[in-house]
Amino acid sequence: MRYAAPARLPKALRPRMVKEVAPMADESPLEAPTRSKSVRRNIVVVGASWGGVDALRQLVSKLPSDLPAAVFVVLHVAPDATSMMPALLSRAGPLPALHPADGEEFRPATIYVAPPDRHLLVETGRVRVSAGPRENRFRPAIDTLFRSAAACYGPRVAGVILTGAQDDGTAGLAYVKAHGGATLVQDPSEAFCPDMPRSALTHVRVDYCLPLNALSSTLVALATAPAAAGSPEHPREGVPMPEQGPEDGFEVSQFTCPDCHGTLWVRDGDVVEFQCRIGHRYSAESMVDSLGDSVERAQWAAVRALEEKAELYHRLALRLRSADGVKAKFENTARDAERQARVLRDLLSEPRR
Repeated sequence: MRYAAPARLPKALRPRMVKEVAPMADESPLEAPTRSKSVRRNIVVVGASWGGVDALRQLVSKLPSDLPAAVFVVLHVAPDATSMMPALLSRAGPLPALHPADGEEFRPATIYVAPPDRHLLVETGRVRVSAGPRENRFRPAIDTLFRSAAACYGPRVAGVILTGAQDDGTAGLAYVKAHGGATLVQDPSEAFCPDMPRSALTHVRVDYCLPLNALSSTLVALATAPAAAGSPEHPREGVPMPEQGPEDGFEVSQFTCPDCHGTLWVRDGDVVEFQCRIGHRYSAESMVDSLGDSVERAQWAAVRALEEKAELYHRLALRLRSADGVKAKFENTARDAERQARVLRDLLSEPRR
C-alpha cells in the first residue's frame, strides 16, 4: 500500500518538507523521510484537542494487536472531568488503553492516556504522571509529552498532531523533529478543528500530512521498519523532567507570567515559546490569550473597586448632616465612581468582534 500527501491542503499551508517527503512511485511512505538511515520508531506520541475523541478512536482502530511500539496520548480535557478515554480507545481497536501510574514501566502494544489535570511524560522505560505547571494553559499539555519523549528517545519517536484548536503541540513537534524523530500531522481538510494541524504545518518541516487511516498505516510501517546498523536502540540516560526550566536558549524578556507573575524567558525562532522560572510555558497564541484574560480580569476588578467605592461614599454621606459640605463632596465622589463603573461595565459587556 502506498500513501501520498493530500493535495487538498492549501498551498500557503503546505511546507516544503511535506512536498519533499511525498512517497515516490516505487517507495513506501516510511522510506521517504528516512532515506539516509532507517530507524524503528517505537515510541509514538499523539496530541489532540477539540474533536480528538473520534479522531483518536479512528486512529487506534487500525493499529494491530502486536504493534511493536508504545503509544502515549494527550487529549485536552477539563481538570475535574472523569476521563473515559482508556475505555473508549480499548473498545475502538485491539490495543489495551489505560491511565498509567506514576513511575509505571511501559510496554509495546499498549496505549497510555494522560489522566485529567496531569501531565504525561516519558522517561527511560517508564512514564511519569506529574501535576507540574500548566503549559499553554493546559494540564495535560501536548508539548510536555512530546519534549520528554524526544529528549529521552530521540530518533525513535514518532510525533502525531491531530485535530484541535490553537497551537498546543507545535513546539513539541518541532522538538521531536530537532531530535531526529518522525513528524506526522492529520490532514487539516478532514480535521474537526484544523487549527493545531495547520499550526504544525506552518512552523515545522513535517514528514507526513495524511488522513487518519493513512496515519495509522504509516505508524505501523515506522514501528516495524528494520533498524539500520548504527541506529539508536537505547534511550538516553539521566534526562531531567522537562517541566523544570527555563531551558537553554531562552532569554529574559520584559513580560511577566500570566499565572504566577514571575519573569518570563522567551525563545525566538520558527516557534516562539515563553517560559517562567516555575515552569509555566506558553506558545505565541496561548500567551496572547493569557494576557487578554489578565487584562479582562484587571478590568473587572476595576469595576468592582469603583462600585465598592461608590457604595462606601454613599454610606458615609448618609451619616453626615445635610448641611455639611463634606456630605456633598462624598455624594459627588460616589456619583463619579458610579459613572466610571457604569462606563467600564458597559464596555466590557459589549459583544466582542
